[in-house]
Amino acid sequence: MDPVLAEVESKMKAVIQNLYNLIVQGVDHQGPATQEAMKQEITRLVENLLSLSQSAPSVRFDIPPEVTEYVERARNPKIYTRELVEATQRMNQLLKGRCDAYAQMRDILAKDIVLAMPELENDVRKVVRSTGGSIDG
Repeated sequence: MDPVLAEVESKMKAVIQNLYNLIVQGVDHQGPATQEAMKQEITRLVENLLSLSQSAPSVRFDIPPEVTEYVERARNPKIYTRELVEATQRMNQLLKGRCDAYAQMRDILAKDIVLAMPELENDVRKVVRSTGGSIDG
């Protein structure tokens, strides 16, 4: 992993931990002692956020605009990923069907060429074999 990315990740984890600690302290509030602990936690949170904001711009990665649009429309980017995978699977199935159809057409055409022009049989067999087909079956 890129050291800069690892540093940013660790700072984000620290921010998340600060927020979690504040939630726990808020739920289990016990008076002045908790208030002091929360003040210290908020101080650490601000420090971690400042540190994160200083180092985060050095991380470079591209987010597809479609994902950004999904997030801006308050949609889960995992939905985008799922829809993209499903669309890719459909396209792969379509392309596989086309490849199979062209392969069948190649084999049938090769058989017909050999029947019509037997003198080309060796050449046709070479071409069909080199493209992964068979005219014997």
